Amino acid sequence: QVQLVESGGGLVQPGGSLRLSCAASGRFFSISDMHWYRQAPGKQRELVAHITSGGSTNYADSVKGRFTITRDNTNNTVSLLMNSLKPEDTAVYYCSAQFVVGSEGVGYWGQGTQVTVSS
Repeated sequence: QVQLVESGGGLVQPGGSLRLSCAASGRFFSISDMHWYRQAPGKQRELVAHITSGGSTNYADSVKGRFTITRDNTNNTVSLLMNSLKPEDTAVYYCSAQFVVGSEGVGYWGQGTQVTVSS
């Protein structure tokens, strides 16, 4: 069974920083794309950042220049460094990834971690 476990959420003041981490475990051959999504109350889940196995990245316009996604392919982790946080960044943040399991590609989600930006 493949698992993704997030950590690093919490309460931070506007302008502050947080680093989220997500660790993959279980039986799989490799991980292709990895993502961070977020879902605020009453809103749809949205893609925040995406990173390929080769390290190419894409970001939502709302976080460009403030958030940085990185991954460690040796340890099967993905991180999201969030700087200059705003109240509108408040949401539950989820990591997801595409795994190669046997001969198939399968997507998995983490359980989510709450980020609250408030004074």
